[in-house]
Amino acid sequence: MSDSYREVTRTSWFGRIGNSIGGVVFGLLLILAMIVGLFWNEGRAVQTARSLAEGAGIVVSVGAERIDPGKEGSLVHVAGRVTTDQEPADLAFGITAEGIRLERKVEMYQWRQKASSETKKKLGGGEETVTTYSYDRSWSAQPIDSGSFKKPEGHQNPAMRYRSQDFQIAAAKLGAFDLDGQVLGRIGGGQEVPITPGLLPSIERAFTGGEPLSIADGRIYLGDNPATSRIGDYRIAYRLVPLGTVSLVARQAGTGFAPYQTEAGDRLLMVETGTVAPEKMFADAVTGNTVLTWVLRIGGLVLLMVGFSLIMRPLGVIADVIPFLGSLVRMGTSAVAFVLAVLVGFTTIAIAWFWYRPLLSIALIVIALAAAWVVGRLGRRQAAEQAPA
Repeated sequence: MSDSYREVTRTSWFGRIGNSIGGVVFGLLLILAMIVGLFWNEGRAVQTARSLAEGAGIVVSVGAERIDPGKEGSLVHVAGRVTTDQEPADLAFGITAEGIRLERKVEMYQWRQKASSETKKKLGGGEETVTTYSYDRSWSAQPIDSGSFKKPEGHQNPAMRYRSQDFQIAAAKLGAFDLDGQVLGRIGGGQEVPITPGLLPSIERAFTGGEPLSIADGRIYLGDNPATSRIGDYRIAYRLVPLGTVSLVARQAGTGFAPYQTEAGDRLLMVETGTVAPEKMFADAVTGNTVLTWVLRIGGLVLLMVGFSLIMRPLGVIADVIPFLGSLVRMGTSAVAFVLAVLVGFTTIAIAWFWYRPLLSIALIVIALAAAWVVGRLGRRQAAEQAPA
């Protein structure tokens, strides 16, 4: 049985025009959404920056060995070693470890569909698309719905009975302080935990499934033979977030911690592994805010370009009566869409700056105008000095 399937679809010129008109509506909605999103992103960035600046100015470092009632409700920085008498456990496979969180990653060997298309324009504006669907087998942590395949026959995936899951302890101590789930869940630094053959007896006692079970490459393997995987086989790996030293910035609340509500609007609860000074934690948070702001800006600009391209798409389709002419028109509309995306995007960002940071915006404009005046004056003076007497 072939592991590929070929499909040929043809669309008339009028059908393509109708589809492109539908794309115009989606393009308009996308542009509107991106304008709102870019505006919101600037407000989010300003609020977070102000909240971090506020927090950095009032945070107080306290020792973990005793709780000072006088710091109740204050934004505090605490560093120390996490201790607990609990152990995270995956009872389904009998795996326990000493740490904060045990993370089970389950992958199933499944059929996967890949699609590649080649489209050719026809004289008169029609279009022919040849799509080739190919099928191969691979490990996936997510179930792949083989029912949606173009050629499901011979490529059926069974239901995924075992899934990835995290097993976290309910509570721990940081010196005299209590740590609950919301703090423990923010502690990272997971490390691979290899499953050794010596654990096989305890795993077999806990496992209630019917699949053959073995250990291969530091993982639990469910299937007949790890060397020749079959559809429906599983491999299960583990990561462990170990006990260790952590640093956190939060509101001291009784014997534990809670998010600190800043006047600027954000709630602060930061956790990092290791002994990290509060200045470094806030600097890391500022960097993260800057990176996120630029990622959202660039993403918004790209989607704005997509929206404008969809709006102008009917022009290219109409010109496709002569395929070469349609290609030229699309090149032009792509350039126009890029320019419009930049103009609308940066205009939106500029307006947001005026809205959220009016004084800073005015100061930057004054500086820019002053710099332009100085450069222009120097340029005219240099030109006058070089001119013949």
